[in-house]
Amino acid sequence: MKFGVTTYIWTVEFNLSHLSLLPRIKEGGFDGLEMPLFHPKGFPAAEIRRGVEAYGLECTVSVVLTDGMSLISEDPEVRRKTHNHLVDTIQVAAEAGARIIAGPVYSPVGYLTGRRRTTDEWNRAVEGYQLLADTLAANGVTLAIEPLNRFETYFLNTAADATALCDQVGHPNVGILFDTFHANIEEKDIAAGYRTVGRHLKHVHACENDRGTPGSGHVEWNEVFQALRDLHYDGWLVIEGFSFALGELSTAACLWRDIEVTPEVIAFEGVKFLRRNMA
Repeated sequence: MKFGVTTYIWTVEFNLSHLSLLPRIKEGGFDGLEMPLFHPKGFPAAEIRRGVEAYGLECTVSVVLTDGMSLISEDPEVRRKTHNHLVDTIQVAAEAGARIIAGPVYSPVGYLTGRRRTTDEWNRAVEGYQLLADTLAANGVTLAIEPLNRFETYFLNTAADATALCDQVGHPNVGILFDTFHANIEEKDIAAGYRTVGRHLKHVHACENDRGTPGSGHVEWNEVFQALRDLHYDGWLVIEGFSFALGELSTAACLWRDIEVTPEVIAFEGVKFLRRNMA
């Protein structure tokens, strides 16, 4: 198993100026970092990869859809634009050395229609992921789709629905990111949720119920850890925390207060808890 941390702890966009964070991330007990990739055009992928590898680290990529993009839009031009953006993202992520792209890659975070999803939206998502499959395979990248809680999306909330979606997509390079923060809201039993997504589980976000330091709240960690052992999961266990002043991202995540003394506490104390319990 590999332990990672999202760079949202420090910044909303990761670039060459943030390479100075890498020694601290390495010394803090992490095997790698998860960096956001919002704008693939112009992203210094080769330089980032050299910097990451120079410190003996690896990386994964976090993706959210912005600028009106959506794979489930009824507008074919929006879907085409989104597909092209994701193709670029996959190629740039691979160039940066990432083998996992993870996130709610169907519609923007916080986009709510006031109704349930439709069959047409579901079918558009399935088709959208299937159209990305060849690009994912050619670049050696896996897409891990993240179900979010009901307050951030109406499209995909539960382990059961995420599993059904991946079953229908039917490609080994398309799977699931399962996040304890969202599961704590939506699942009757978080560990059972992990077992439900089991065969499609590609990525894990280890987050406390209040987005604070893992181990400091009421997430059922012992049961979650046992479920991961039972599944023989050996991928990434990433702490997704956020700086307390990320502008629009803080708004999307509904962060209205300082969760810990500093955001770094979430990372550096959290990884001690994860390593101790997954040893």
